[in-house]
Amino acid sequence: MLMPKRTKRRTQFRGRLTGVAMRGNTITHGEYAIATTEPYWITSNQIEAARVAMTRYMKRDGKVWVKIFPAKPVSKKPAEVRMGSGKGALEHWVAPVKPGRILFEIKGVPEKIAREALRLAMHKLPVKCKIISNVEQEGEANENK
Repeated sequence: MLMPKRTKRRTQFRGRLTGVAMRGNTITHGEYAIATTEPYWITSNQIEAARVAMTRYMKRDGKVWVKIFPAKPVSKKPAEVRMGSGKGALEHWVAPVKPGRILFEIKGVPEKIAREALRLAMHKLPVKCKIISNVEQEGEANENK
């Protein structure tokens, strides 16, 4: 399970997930990728489940990059506890993602296998996603020039 080695503070405020991803929204290493289409908190367990699903389908061929990291602690109070008495204990770690953020990248496998592996990974995630390729992204960049 992914989590930071150490943090400056034990708990954090919840924050807001408004707008679109201004960074982490382009393919940097791979050929195919998953990009989110809505904002969400993705837990470390969901990230790991998606990664395992991809690597198993690809039979460990090619390379997979995980482009998000769960660095936000989420706290929760136990069931049937009265209000007050401070903030709850740490429950799990999440990675807040905004629309357009790249979650995973793949390189070194044929397109058919890459798309199916990414499709299987998308089923493990709680957020709506789309599969994008480096070729499509380069085409859009040339149109905008």
